[in-house]
Amino acid sequence: MRFRSTTSRLAGLVLATLIGASAAQAQETKIKFQLDWRFEGPAALFLAGKAKNYYQQEKLDVTIDAGNGSGNAVNRVASGAYDMGFADLAALMEFHGNNPTAPNKPVAVMMVYNNTPAAVFALKKSGIKLPADLVGKKLGAPVFDAGRKAFPIFAKANGIDLTKVSWVSMDPPLRETMLAKGDVDAITGFSFTSLLNLNARGVKDEDIVMLPYPQFGVKLYGNAIITSEAFLKKNPEAVKAFLRAFTKSARDVIADPDGAIKFVKERDAIIDEALEKRRLKLAISGSIATADARAEGFGEVRGPRLSLMASQVADAFATKDRINPDKIWDGSFLPAKDARNILGK
Repeated sequence: MRFRSTTSRLAGLVLATLIGASAAQAQETKIKFQLDWRFEGPAALFLAGKAKNYYQQEKLDVTIDAGNGSGNAVNRVASGAYDMGFADLAALMEFHGNNPTAPNKPVAVMMVYNNTPAAVFALKKSGIKLPADLVGKKLGAPVFDAGRKAFPIFAKANGIDLTKVSWVSMDPPLRETMLAKGDVDAITGFSFTSLLNLNARGVKDEDIVMLPYPQFGVKLYGNAIITSEAFLKKNPEAVKAFLRAFTKSARDVIADPDGAIKFVKERDAIIDEALEKRRLKLAISGSIATADARAEGFGEVRGPRLSLMASQVADAFATKDRINPDKIWDGSFLPAKDARNILGK
């Protein structure tokens, strides 16, 4: 009888534990998150939080998937296929401008790349040193490249006549190859992507000219965390929780970018760790921990700058409607300012 009683108690404890675990899992909010690109260095900003259970501690069940461009990330969040994502703010603005009646337009809730990574690249032997030297030159980029689409803004800021610049279109893998071979005089691309791709094609840093948009009068914001209107209305506390967890994740990555690459390696075993460490550090120094980000606060935007960008994107991208910056951004879900003080010295 005693054995049977003990067995019953043990069975009851196991059952209670299972029920408790099931209840805890049931309380977790599932979030499907879409990155803007592959599992490369900058993805560590999100993956570290997953590996360290920061999302789980906030009662979130987060799935993080690789992407294939900011435009696609925006579309997938808008369609409801993903609840949240990471995308270039210009791509989000373009979606709003071209889809004014869409029922589920995404909104940005946290700025991550305070400065756009877009840049013009050339080889020193071309003689290009400054934006003015691009006049009469042949530039190359995929038609959807963020830097190419924003080039009219860069041109206006630097007095370049757009009619005196020609463009060659290609698939992304050919962009840096064509520059290295001399098929084009310059290309547009992200600073932490094209630079490393040129290195991989045998071009040394000292032989490359890089003209970052932010250093030449273009104060566009870069990538932000976005979510759909529907998810935001249904799960406001989950969005706040996600941003709290992400902030901790980003803090750790900024403090130790070398160590953070292991979280990317866990998702893509064939990455070149040394290359991705450098890519992540370039993203941090050039787009995340910048002077503008420190002045505005990590995660935040400034109203006048956002309004100017909305106007510039509407003109450069020739959107169907003007873009209302108030419909693009909602900073009310951000963690407390002290919690976002993560950029270091």
